[in-house]
Amino acid sequence: MNRKILHIALPSIISTLTVPMLGLVDLGLSGHLNSSTEMGAIAVGAMIFNLVYWLFGFLRMSTGSLTAQAYGSHDAAMTFEVGARSVAIALLCSLFIILFQRPVEWLSLWLIGPSAEVGAVVQTYFRILVYGAPAVLLSFCFAGWFLGMQNARVPMWVSIIQNIVNMCISTFFVVRCQWGVVGIAWGTFIAQYVALIMYVAAWMVRYTHLRKYWINIKVFSRQKLREFARMNSDLFLRTLCMISVQLFFTSFGARQGNDILAANAVLLQFFILFSYFLDGFAYAGEALGGYFVGANERDSYTLLKTMLFRWGWGIVAMATFCFAIGGSWVIGLLTDKSEVASLANYYLPYVCLVPVCGFAAFLYDGLFLGATATRYMLVTLIWAVAGFFGTILCLSAVAGNHALWVAFLAFLLIRSLCQMAYYRKILSRFT
Repeated sequence: MNRKILHIALPSIISTLTVPMLGLVDLGLSGHLNSSTEMGAIAVGAMIFNLVYWLFGFLRMSTGSLTAQAYGSHDAAMTFEVGARSVAIALLCSLFIILFQRPVEWLSLWLIGPSAEVGAVVQTYFRILVYGAPAVLLSFCFAGWFLGMQNARVPMWVSIIQNIVNMCISTFFVVRCQWGVVGIAWGTFIAQYVALIMYVAAWMVRYTHLRKYWINIKVFSRQKLREFARMNSDLFLRTLCMISVQLFFTSFGARQGNDILAANAVLLQFFILFSYFLDGFAYAGEALGGYFVGANERDSYTLLKTMLFRWGWGIVAMATFCFAIGGSWVIGLLTDKSEVASLANYYLPYVCLVPVCGFAAFLYDGLFLGATATRYMLVTLIWAVAGFFGTILCLSAVAGNHALWVAFLAFLLIRSLCQMAYYRKILSRFT
């Protein structure tokens, strides 16, 4: 079982770690342009697309879990049908984004509120990259489908090559062609379609034999679409809940001053790094858990849960030790502002508690997703969000930024405990 877990987890961790590199490359290039306006525009533009595409992350999750179950039940026709249905819905969603790009652009700029100069550059960046929506959403589908087929290496290599292509082309356009923000946008755009082409090519090489099922599949079957819509609506609402916590976390810190805002942003990098490693094992729980649900192997599913949590506790111990011993050093790398560094070190003990409070939530998410228990995922997150805002309401007047971090820890812990309770209901699905 450990070999199966690592076969999925390790490539997934590498894939996840490459995700922020696209934004870092663009931000680094923009930092060498003529003014800070371009750098601010890239930061705002990347934030807009991250938010938009995060809302459509359900395409990867639902595709992966349904494919894994079909693969576990040895239903090759259904694996093909799930992928085809996901691709069709991704095309419709990307068409929606392109058709309504101006309202999306206006609403995003209104919410973020950049200066007029930055906003004008953001519009140029946005109006180029918005046509990359089909490539991004289809890549979500392919990444989920390959993961469901227990193949995590294809998404890993696609992520690595996409970053290399983006880095090379964007650098050429900015440094040699002097295209500025336009060059950065086109570099990212080309890299997105290169990723899609690689996914299609990998599918054609490895799984082209599945094309024979095209004649008999029912992509728009009412029953299947209803099931797909139920799953995706649960995941979509769950994402909105996650976004509400993230946005409030940032806005609450901003109301307490720029130094607190910056210190919280620095400390969140510890949580993000921790989540990258846990996500790899969550993906293993999703892919293998879906397979065992499809194969109706309850014992294997429970063994998977046990082994995942053993790995989880190991990562918790390692992360807590590293945060406690090396946290101050990392803070010094991330900021040279003494006021911000001092505040970050003051609140660092809260970050040391994040791994033990939050690791179970990541692992249960993978197991729940593999079992397509998306309604349980949504309900547990609603309870966690209620706990987060309830804690803020009770403590913010007297505890300030301490209340924010206590609420965040409560959010993670409540989510983990609720999922632990619902896990028994998932086991009752096995016959």
